[in-house]
Parts: sequence; structure tokens; C-alpha cells
Amino acid sequence: MRRWVVPVILLLITAATALLAVRPPGDPAPGTGAPPLRAPVLSARRVPALLARVVADTRLRAQVDAALSSPALGGGTRQSCIVVRQGTRAIMARRPDERLIPASNLKVLTALAALTRIGGEAKLVTEVRVERPVGVGGIVDGPLWLVGGGDPLLATADYAASFQNQPQLFTPMETLADAVVEAGVREVRGGVVGDETRYDRQRYVPTWRPVYVTDSESGPASALDVNDGFAQFTPKKVPATEPDVHAAGVLTALLQARGVVVAGAPGEGQAPKGAPVVAKLASAPVRELVGQMLRESDNLTAELLVKELGRRFAGAGTTTSGVGVIRETLAAAALPVEHLAAVDGSGLDRSDRASCTLLMAALDAAGPTGPLAAGFPVAGRDGTLARRFRNNPAVGRLRAKTGALDEVAALTGYVDSATGAPPLVFAFLINQLPGEAIGRALQEQLGAVFAAYPEAPAPDTLAP
Repeated sequence: MRRWVVPVILLLITAATALLAVRPPGDPAPGTGAPPLRAPVLSARRVPALLARVVADTRLRAQVDAALSSPALGGGTRQSCIVVRQGTRAIMARRPDERLIPASNLKVLTALAALTRIGGEAKLVTEVRVERPVGVGGIVDGPLWLVGGGDPLLATADYAASFQNQPQLFTPMETLADAVVEAGVREVRGGVVGDETRYDRQRYVPTWRPVYVTDSESGPASALDVNDGFAQFTPKKVPATEPDVHAAGVLTALLQARGVVVAGAPGEGQAPKGAPVVAKLASAPVRELVGQMLRESDNLTAELLVKELGRRFAGAGTTTSGVGVIRETLAAAALPVEHLAAVDGSGLDRSDRASCTLLMAALDAAGPTGPLAAGFPVAGRDGTLARRFRNNPAVGRLRAKTGALDEVAALTGYVDSATGAPPLVFAFLINQLPGEAIGRALQEQLGAVFAAYPEAPAPDTLAP
């Protein structure tokens, strides 16, 4: 017997009662003396599409259950959650409230908070200031202050070109140097001084594994990061010990290349209050910064957005303050914030916890056509999924935030329908995996299952 026959029979029995009380469109009201119903109440002609949907749902649940019960997953068979819907219609939920390590899926919550509180069109501005107005002959009699505004993508063109995925979104330091020259600066007698005082000087979350730093999973956090805070990026990345001084040095070199005389070594300090602005450079809108963070799973961008949330809405540019703002933002949106435990915004910390219920609620709050969903990488096309899902039906249709740490895999997002139906919406977390390769294979297996939906007999084969 075909596997879909049993659910079809059960549905017919269930549907019969409902159909007795429901008149099809065009049937006259009872007691009017009109002709009887044109088709018997129990005719499958009345519910073929519903029957096909039940078959498709049943098949998806069976395939997902089988995938998540595989012995190859080790302890992951007992440490996972998944929720799948089509639009607002529930298809399956397996341990939806389980609190699990979310890895980079935590960035979904960071993104929602940044878009909600800072605003998608807001920009982060880097400024160049002077103590006194530029003098005759373009002389700055004192330092040129480079004041960080928290832009996570402030970079030189050669650094942006070094990334594997191209093109990269970045805020060109060359443009800022050009603006200084256009302002008439020809000589700086006090050197360039970096000001990173917008945020604190905690470079990394203290409880992160040291390997995340040595493997350059994140550069050192600063309100004045240039090139992600890396003093060297080829042939390997080397973090700057003082990101603000490094940034000042980059601007010094760019100005000198443009013929500006700069005396003195780059330094660090705080610009005097009210110091005149001679040049400034705005970042891309926050919605684009969020998109880059999600698409490339950029840990530093996530951590700097957290500090910016803290600076604007909690009075301190710190990770702790920013995480508090994220919690407040989710709570204000009536999301189940009790499912969240977090000490960072990137998801690198292994003490972070979230549930599939919470991640789905975040997707609902953001909407399938908003900037959060637009920032997800597309399978086989870009970002962290550019080289994933090869020869998989999900290519070009799955849009999702990936997540991976030791023993952890995650995937949250959408699969667009091939038939024009509402997309599938899903959240998936799994912990205690025996290896990263197994997690990647499982992500792609689930993607294929979702892309095949609705896999069921045609409705007209279910009706006489």
C-alpha cells in the first residue's frame, strides 16, 4: 500500500463531518426547497487539494524525522530542534522550544535588533577633525583627528579585493583621504591621531575559545577598525594590537600618497570636544551592513553592531550593554526572549542558547520580504552558500542563515516555491554532532527535502 493512502483515508473520515456542515459555493441554503447538493458529501472531489497537501506534509515530516534520527548524527539525534511552516501554516515542529547552541544563527536576532532600533536607513559616520581651522597654505597646526563612528566595513580597496567572494561591500578609506585633500589640507604638523572612544577597548569576548582569535574568526573590535582591525592580511591575517593607531597609520599613508605632508608617527587619543570636522565618510545604510553580516556571516560586523546598540540605547558602547538592548528589543516585540541566553552578537560563544521557536518568531517579526530576509545568502549563489548545495534542488531557491561550530550546525530561513505557493519557512539547530562535515551534509539534505515540497500525487489523481 502506498504510504500516502492511510493519511488520505483518515482525512476523508475527518473531512466528512466538516463537509456535512459546510455548503459549497453556489449550493442553496437548507429549507429553501432547492435541489440537493450536486456531489455527495463524502466525494473526494471536494477535498483533493487538501488531500494532496496532507500527503506532502506527511512525506516531508517522515523524511525530516528519518534524517534527524540517523545514527551518523551521534548525540545530535537527541539534541536538535526544527520548525517548518508554509507561510503561516504549520507543517512540523520537533522539540521547538529546546534551548541549543545557535552558532551564527544568533546573528538573526542581532540583525533584527539593529534594524529595529538603529533603523535600516541609518549610517555610521567616520570623521576627520582638527583642533583649529585649516590655516593658510592648507597647514594643520596640530594633529588630524580620525574619529571612529563604528563603521564595521571601513577598509582599503586592496583589503576588500582580497576576499574570495566578490564583490565585497566596504567603505573606502581612499574616499576619506580624498575628502581631506578636497578640504584643502596640504600639511599636518601633529600627525594623525586615532580616536576610538565611541566604544570600549574590549577587543574580544573573554569567554570565546582562543582559537577563534588565532584563526581570525573575528578581528579586534574597535570603533575605529580599518580592514577588520588586521594590520596585515596577506599571506595571513595579523590583528593590530592597537586598531586605532593602525587606522591612523592607514590614513597617514593614503594622505602621503596624495601629496600631503604628514609629520610625526600615528597616535591615539580623544579629539577635543567641538573640534571642527574637515571631512567625513558615511557607511552604507544599516540594512546593507546587516545584509553583509548575514550573507558572509561576518562576526566582527555583528559584534560592532552590538556595541553600537549599547552606545545608542544603553549609554555604553560595550558588548554587555548591547546584548541587553537586543533582549529588550525582542521582548518589546513579544518574542519569547526567555528562550535566549547570549553574551555576544555573533554566536561564537558556546554559552549562547536559542530555540527554533525564537528564531521563527524573529523571521515573522522581520517578514519574508524585509531587509533581514534579503540579507540571507542564496544556495549556490553567494555568501556562505556560494559553493554549497551543488547539484541540489535547493540551488537558487533556499535563502538561509548558516551556522557552524564544533559539534553544532544550524540553518534558518526560507525555500521559495517552484509553483508560486508561499515559501517554506524553517529554523533548524542541532548540537553534539560528531563532525562538521556531517552537519554540512545534513543542512544540504534538509534543503533538498524542503525544495522538493510539495511532493505528493496530483490532486486530480485523488478524486474520481
